[in-house]
Amino acid sequence: MALPRKLKNMNLFNDGESYVGLAKTVTLPTLARKMEAFRAAGMNGPVKVDLGLGDDGIQLEWTTGGLDVQVFRQFGITRADGVLLRFAGAYQRDDTGEVSAVELVVRGRHEEIGMGDAEVGEDTEQTVTTTCSYYKLTVDNEVLVEIDILNMVEIVDGEDRLAEQRAAIGL
Repeated sequence: MALPRKLKNMNLFNDGESYVGLAKTVTLPTLARKMEAFRAAGMNGPVKVDLGLGDDGIQLEWTTGGLDVQVFRQFGITRADGVLLRFAGAYQRDDTGEVSAVELVVRGRHEEIGMGDAEVGEDTEQTVTTTCSYYKLTVDNEVLVEIDILNMVEIVDGEDRLAEQRAAIGL
């Protein structure tokens, strides 16, 4: 019998600045594909055709305690990869005690910054939604997924799944 790896601690870095003591939650991006049903002659049912990444893109949502001035300085940044965020998580198995280092690096820009409710004597939070053009997931120093939308790169488990498409269009 085995027990799953569970998040025991984490940190978030914004352009290299540690958010220890500031970051409260990080909602890691959902990876999604845009699939379209296709059915033609001789087929007894539809097959979903993969049309690339989902239309909602890649988003990282995160919450800090209190007021974070740095995100306001980054708001409206013109480069699609202008903000660098790094999530570092320690996931531990309670049966073996083994700790796995999980790192997620994204680049993008802030789509929404919410300052939450302002009430004297109550906790304050700031929420940020960052739309990402770059995504890299590493577990125990092994890169599992790397997506660079602007450069048409999609590497999964060491295989560049868009290499042939780039070659076909002269990139």
